[in-house]
Amino acid sequence: MLSVSTLNRLAREALEAALPLMWISGEISNLTRAASGHLYFTLKDANAQVRCAMWRNRAQLLAFRPENGMRVEVRALATLYEARGDYQLNVETIRPAGIGDLAEAFRRLKDKLGAEGLFDPAGRLALPRFPRGIGIVTSPAAAALRDVLVTLRRRAPHVPVVLYPAPVQGADAAARLVDALMTAGRRAAADGVELLLLVRGGGSLEDLWSFNDEALACAIHACPLPVVSGVGHETDFTIADFVADLRAPTPTGAAEIATTGWHAAAGETAVIAARLQRSIARRLENLEQRVDRASLRLVHPRERLRRASAELTVQGSRLQRTMQHQLERARFHLAALDLRLARARPVFSARLDRVEALSGRLARAAQQLLDARLSRLEALESHLQHLSPESVLARGYAIARDAHGHVLRSARQVAENEVVDVQLTDGTLRTRVTGHGL
Repeated sequence: MLSVSTLNRLAREALEAALPLMWISGEISNLTRAASGHLYFTLKDANAQVRCAMWRNRAQLLAFRPENGMRVEVRALATLYEARGDYQLNVETIRPAGIGDLAEAFRRLKDKLGAEGLFDPAGRLALPRFPRGIGIVTSPAAAALRDVLVTLRRRAPHVPVVLYPAPVQGADAAARLVDALMTAGRRAAADGVELLLLVRGGGSLEDLWSFNDEALACAIHACPLPVVSGVGHETDFTIADFVADLRAPTPTGAAEIATTGWHAAAGETAVIAARLQRSIARRLENLEQRVDRASLRLVHPRERLRRASAELTVQGSRLQRTMQHQLERARFHLAALDLRLARARPVFSARLDRVEALSGRLARAAQQLLDARLSRLEALESHLQHLSPESVLARGYAIARDAHGHVLRSARQVAENEVVDVQLTDGTLRTRVTGHGL
């Protein structure tokens, strides 16, 4: 059995899986702007209506203010608000009705030109790093032209600029832009132009539509000069942007791209100039110090002789004082050694008496030690003689050995009829065992 919350969750998941993100057209009604920034409204047509919610992070990106009664197209995901079980649309973006047709035409032309290879990066021209002349295709009254000229003057004031005027909005704008591009390509060598900027300020999709023209795209692709497109704002994209050799986010960005090499070179030159200036300053300082040191060494020979004489006098006095001091120290040390030698000189008569006394004591001690050692040796000899086997045999003992010469310590070591050698004090008896006694 399912709970209501489980049922609503399953219904939401099934609805979101079945219906993808899509564009839906209708009329806005019951529009509410919450304090949180979210938009809540109803999208309706003649036969039906559906509730819609647009969250603040999406609503604040809208380029216009939605109002009740306005016909719009919304890009939304169909879902279910689980807490109340209400079916609604979560809206990602809104555009006024009619823009969808232009967007579709833009998409078809973009796909067509892409298939024809006009967007292929391999066919794009490389921008010169240091263009010697820059051409601009735009309206003389356009604010974008002023921005571009200010940027070029600030970043590369020495580079000549040639304007190829053409309207950037209106029925014949696309054709006039094509003529300006062809003129710029034809007169490039005579005008000294090596890079072309196609620029226009921001506007709506309808305002920028002249730059979505197929003939203009072909003219850009066929232009012998590298073309930088700077049309609209950073979020605006036109067919001209895709065909151009490089797209800039704004007209000012196109001018910055065109002068990147010159601007970087100016910065590098400034750094090198500063380094060169510092190097020259250090070199001059070193040379000045060398001159100062050399000037200090430039002394008149008479003054140098006088200084040398004075220095020699000073050194002679120091040497004399040092030698005198050394002699005094040597005399004092010699006197001290004489005193020590006098105190250490021995009295030979007293020492001879002591030597004779010690010699007598040594002789007596040596004789006493010799006598004691001889007595000890005699005692040990007597004891050793007492314990020798010959002495034991002389007292009536005998040593019995078996046929292998092993000393017998027990009667059980031999059997009957076995030969036994008995050693006495004056010889050996060979006997045969006839029996064992207890």
